[in-house]
Amino acid sequence: MTRKLSRRIHRLMSMLCSISIIFMVGCSSQPSSRYAIKIDSAPVVLIPDHEPSVITPKYEPYRLANMRPYTIRGINYQPILSGQGFVDEGLASWYGQKFHGHLTSNGEIFDMYEFTAAHKTLPLPSYARVTNTDNNKSIIVRINDRGPFHANRIIDLSFAAAKELDYLQSGTASVRLEVIHVNEQDMVTVGNNQAVPLQQFLDPAPLQPDANQLFIQLAAFSDRAQAASLAEAAHVIYAHPATIANDNDIFRTLIGPIPNRLLANALLQDVIGTGYTQAFILETQ
Repeated sequence: MTRKLSRRIHRLMSMLCSISIIFMVGCSSQPSSRYAIKIDSAPVVLIPDHEPSVITPKYEPYRLANMRPYTIRGINYQPILSGQGFVDEGLASWYGQKFHGHLTSNGEIFDMYEFTAAHKTLPLPSYARVTNTDNNKSIIVRINDRGPFHANRIIDLSFAAAKELDYLQSGTASVRLEVIHVNEQDMVTVGNNQAVPLQQFLDPAPLQPDANQLFIQLAAFSDRAQAASLAEAAHVIYAHPATIANDNDIFRTLIGPIPNRLLANALLQDVIGTGYTQAFILETQ
């Protein structure tokens, strides 16, 4: 082998070694854990066509591994054994890019574009209805993670869920949290309300009011889904039963039945005060 050829081979080997080193350094510079990103944020690249999956509550056994007590930053937490009847009010925050693609406490991959949440002590997995009490927007989320580990916050929503409740810019929002508990017999309890069959919760049958009952009609729609959505919101806002009635394909959103006219008159004033100026008391015959 000539000296010139030997020098060329040596230079080639040096170049290959350099490329290998650059490649290894490049690989090692990728985030190896969620903490490689110091500050959480919204997605670097938004996905405008991404539609989060609709969360449909169902019976899911709690994972026993998530029932164990744990300690974070010197504070001890003891998960509760059941979420049935659980209601809370306080601040919600949100989390996104920093944790996207990493495992949740329930052993699932966190997807910031789905309607999920984290809670410090509720059993995993759990379902909950979260309502932004500033704008009355509401969403159902699946709780599959632990957090937020701040004393003044009760729940951490995913980026998508916080976007739905319209508090991404402020970072936190005052919310009402109601666990949606489904048992093995498919009976569902929302917060501390009375248990109903799951199918009735998912697809409530139109009401056929009994005679001589009082209701407040909020609005009427040709679209059943709009009437049902308003009924769900009215139940939260006015703390009274709400449902829909079908009258020749006109779907009326009703609050009631209301036990007496005195209460109906007082409730009507509340309803009108929140913007439903066309609302009126309906007495069935």
